[in-house]
Amino acid sequence: MSPGTDIDRFWRAAREACPELPTDRPEAWAFGATPGHADELLALVLDGIKVGTASSLWDYDATGDPLPVEGELSIILDGTGAPRAVIETTALATVPFDEVDEEHAFAEGEGDRTLAHWRTVHERYWRAHSEDPRGFAPDMPVLCERFRLVYPG
Repeated sequence: MSPGTDIDRFWRAAREACPELPTDRPEAWAFGATPGHADELLALVLDGIKVGTASSLWDYDATGDPLPVEGELSIILDGTGAPRAVIETTALATVPFDEVDEEHAFAEGEGDRTLAHWRTVHERYWRAHSEDPRGFAPDMPVLCERFRLVYPG
């Protein structure tokens, strides 16, 4: 069975459970850069701990991917590419990396949830996995996103 078929089946199940969801299937993607990281972050989402994420605007520039918008739904995949959750973007703010605040770091739910941990982990991530050749800079634009778990939830 193809991943697209699994995602379509998942979307049908989500719509049966949440009839208010639209007919058109949203984009499907995974958090992180590795299968293990995707699974770790997904577990935090499913446990209600992770309600935020951050992206480099430079990476969006490099890939040409559309920016998220408030109210947008996403299907979240696990490390094997299987669909596991639907989230809805509830708020967006773009700030320089060095101005991301403690509240956002806590919302991301990782590690000890402190700003110091967030900065260390995200700097390392963008230095290793950025899709833009600039990689990381202390004043790089970061898109801070808040979301809510829609399904399963």
